[in-house]
Amino acid sequence: MYKTLSALLLVFCLHQTALAQTPAAFQESTFWAQEVSVGNMPPIAERLPLDPLVVDLPAKGRTYGQQGGTLRTLISRSKDVRQMVVYGYARLVGYDHNYELYPDLLRDFEVEEGRKFTLHLRRGHKWSDGHPFTSADFEYYWRHVALNEELSPSGPPQNLFVDGALASMTFPDAHTVVIEWPTPNPGFLQLLAQASPFLIYRPAHYLKQFHADFVDKKDLRKQIKKARVRTWAALHNGLDNMYKFDNPALPTLQPWINASAGKTSQRLFVRNPYYHRMDKRGVQLPYIDIVKMTVVGGGLIAAKANAGEVDLQARGLDFPDISILKKGELDGAGYKTLLWANSTANQIAIYPNLNFADPVWREIIRDVRFRRALSMSIDRRMINRALYFGLASEGGMTALPTSPFHDTANVYKWSVYYPAKANALLDEMGLTGRTPDGIRLLPDGRPMEFVIETAGERKEVENALAIITDTWREIGVKLVMRPLDRDILRNRVYSGLSMAAVWFGWDNGLPQPYTPPEYLAPKHQEFFAWPKWGQYYQTGGEVGEAPDMPAPKRLMQLSYDWSHTTDPALRSEIWREMLAIHADNQFGIGILAQAPQPIVVSERLRNVPETGKWAWDPGSHFGIHRIDEFYYEDAFQQFTQ
Repeated sequence: MYKTLSALLLVFCLHQTALAQTPAAFQESTFWAQEVSVGNMPPIAERLPLDPLVVDLPAKGRTYGQQGGTLRTLISRSKDVRQMVVYGYARLVGYDHNYELYPDLLRDFEVEEGRKFTLHLRRGHKWSDGHPFTSADFEYYWRHVALNEELSPSGPPQNLFVDGALASMTFPDAHTVVIEWPTPNPGFLQLLAQASPFLIYRPAHYLKQFHADFVDKKDLRKQIKKARVRTWAALHNGLDNMYKFDNPALPTLQPWINASAGKTSQRLFVRNPYYHRMDKRGVQLPYIDIVKMTVVGGGLIAAKANAGEVDLQARGLDFPDISILKKGELDGAGYKTLLWANSTANQIAIYPNLNFADPVWREIIRDVRFRRALSMSIDRRMINRALYFGLASEGGMTALPTSPFHDTANVYKWSVYYPAKANALLDEMGLTGRTPDGIRLLPDGRPMEFVIETAGERKEVENALAIITDTWREIGVKLVMRPLDRDILRNRVYSGLSMAAVWFGWDNGLPQPYTPPEYLAPKHQEFFAWPKWGQYYQTGGEVGEAPDMPAPKRLMQLSYDWSHTTDPALRSEIWREMLAIHADNQFGIGILAQAPQPIVVSERLRNVPETGKWAWDPGSHFGIHRIDEFYYEDAFQQFTQ
């Protein structure tokens, strides 16, 4: 009893100390006031961590807001509810507006020798259901998910290995987690800050209900039967969707909670009563109470934005939509159209699949002369004028001008329209036979029909490929465009059934010396030029194929070298060599970069930057701009209507 009283006294004293360092009075949310008044929820002072993250908005050039209002946005697929995790951007560590890492969910972190990471949690931090968020949630992930053979049949995630050595994870106390490797892991914190973060914790109190280590076998069988799955692992994994965000019962640390059960075209997300961020006046973030996300056809997003049916929208909008968006703006639809800088390395890039299953085509695609010929037969100037009014940057895929690694030589290497040179390269390969209508013949006599598969989601991609179809005919290559569903496209690429695919360029077109260059090496199947090599690395050699070409092997070595030095000059040198290898080999054939991204913003919405960067990683789209700090100036009126 005395120990319990002492513990309570200690908690009280810690809480009083924290209160002295934060605003004198917390303001209760009107959204949750009724729940508090009837005793279903503790008051705000008991819901916040003892040491919350206090945001100084004026110091950021922003204004204090008021709680309330409903933000309307659109998605084109039910799966895209995950954007609430992307936009919400609650991470253990995150990027600030200068792309520097800072503790977010964490109170603090320490790094020793680049290999030992000590994570300090916020005292009193709670999940969205009010249960404490502690080191036990990391321990559950480590011992009962990552190291569990049934939940992780391929072993722990590759992110937990460095130079073949598995991390160790220890838990000295309820608010401390220590992750350690024998050698440095310089990209670890960046993994935690990604748009799709490496999640090394789970809500243990919830998931234990479905884990064989914690539940009676008889009870577990009942749950398996009810869920209509075959194993407890399938049951557990089906509910453990922190990033997918499609399980409303799964507690979260994000600004908003999924409040919509079942499949419906409208998804509602309500403010998290235990969110860890607040402004200096004592107002808990997020300012906005509800996010209403509606599923519509992708082709309708621009039209609905034009009609004033959204408050914040960028996904599903592209440069060609600017004219209709500006028209709606002038017609008084109640929004403004901002143009943000696009930070992907390229807007449209073609990825010939070096791991394509067809042996004849594979040999052709692996010949660098073929890829160079394709690149030199693209009239980028024509595409830029036709699709972007000449406002995009023409050239291959490389670092953008605001990166210290930008090199004009890489932009134009093999990327200047030169069909005569392209024809000469293909002749040099021995591809001199042609059909009566001028299409070259493969060594086995088939016409050279180069099939490019697309996700069918962006009009400008199809328009660009239509232009490329004409210019590739000049070199005897017939382009065949095949639109597919996004998931089908990815599965075909990953399995080696896709000859080539078109997608965005690298997510991060603004690399810095501290940016891990692993996405330039064949480490990820998501890079459509080498899916099998990526699978080989990601699974430790269990599936896929080992890289067997000199340039990709060199990229792997350079990525290794970058990870094993702390010298910024050497890291910069490595970056430059890797970018030069890509420019020379045209693994991804870039077309245009830096086309402005339209952002539709309600005239009533505040703290949205007039200028910003639209980037998946780093940046998490709206995430880095802290959507939890956006607010409606007329929030109270909107709430009461």
